[in-house]
Amino acid sequence: METGLLNKVALVTGASGAIGRAAALHLAAEGASVAASWHTNRDAVMDVVDAITEAGGHACAVQLDHGNLVTVQGVIEQITERLGPISVLIANAVQWPSFDADEIGGLTTSLAVNTVGPAALIDAALPAMRAAGWGRIVAVSTDIVEQPMAGPLAYATAKGALETAARVLAVREARHGILTNIVRPGFTLTDKALNAPFLGPEAVAAESEKTPTGRICTPEDIATAITYLASAANGHINGQTLSLAGGRELVR
Repeated sequence: METGLLNKVALVTGASGAIGRAAALHLAAEGASVAASWHTNRDAVMDVVDAITEAGGHACAVQLDHGNLVTVQGVIEQITERLGPISVLIANAVQWPSFDADEIGGLTTSLAVNTVGPAALIDAALPAMRAAGWGRIVAVSTDIVEQPMAGPLAYATAKGALETAARVLAVREARHGILTNIVRPGFTLTDKALNAPFLGPEAVAAESEKTPTGRICTPEDIATAITYLASAANGHINGQTLSLAGGRELVR
């Protein structure tokens, strides 16, 4: 399959986490030059950059705080100067939710970081994509938008708003050759999930049992889907939401 990503510049936000790391490595393996963003965990992102460059690819690390809109345009300019104009944007960075019953107090912050910040970043990257007549945007959401659970009200609300923004972009920007889609992971097998007090190995086993595929999602599953949607191999999928929960949502 020809992905057409050779020499394209891709920005992967939140590349310090498991999903972002996997997406960055997959895109680099297809020949893309990757800008990997970090907020607080620079060492993790530098590991990603080192892995890409040691394999013969091109990558750089950039610090990005979605909560500080003043810095967003500067990040795009920094990447353009170092790697070239951005053609692919993977909006993966996230502020993880509290699972407390009362989270309404965090709604403003969650919307700022999980919706407004990514939307502003995409807006800053769009002129270069329009000028090139080609671009791909993938927003990483969560299955609790469709299958709510008690607790993460602010997080689910913000991700739902991000999905709506992505669909508007899909309608508005497709005429410029820019396709926008959403991936919606379910419970994903990461160190964070295995070590979290409210998840852990028992929850992983229980979710695996309930999932038609007999296992839960991995970062590589998500990265594979992201890479396809972000590539030239995807010529007409636009404004769609791809569930990556292994059919779990069908049996809830």
